[in-house]
Amino acid sequence: MKRKDYISWDEYFMGIASLSGLRSKDPNTQVGCCIVSSDNKILSMGYNGLPTGCDDDEFPWDREGSEMLATKYPFVVHSELNAILNYRGNSLEGAKLYVSLFPCNECAKAIIQSGIRTVVYDSDKYADLPATRASKRMFDAAGVRYYPYEHTGREIRITL
Repeated sequence: MKRKDYISWDEYFMGIASLSGLRSKDPNTQVGCCIVSSDNKILSMGYNGLPTGCDDDEFPWDREGSEMLATKYPFVVHSELNAILNYRGNSLEGAKLYVSLFPCNECAKAIIQSGIRTVVYDSDKYADLPATRASKRMFDAAGVRYYPYEHTGREIRITL
């Protein structure tokens, strides 16, 4: 008799997105992303961090500074864009994206342009910001479905 307490696809992919976020060096916000095909195959993953070749000890990680270049914002690549850029296949057309934080407007543009059709997000803590409202407006206009991840309360422990 097969076991019945296995995790669902949504738990699996959001778990991978969350685990990917733990790779981030950002001291404030760790965001992870997992892109999957319509037949539940993992296509790509990403987390928020500096571009390849940029030493993360040489760039700022602060949220505030005397000028924008003293903050992380002009340098960090968001998890969604990293996952899209990390993909080495032909097309992301029709894919589903799992992400631990609702996409900003810049990532929403990349999601739409890459052909991703569904976004499952964990947190929407910036829902009232203009960037998030712009994302939702673009998703609605482009027919990209988005919905919150439904927590099951299941706790999984992994010893590494």
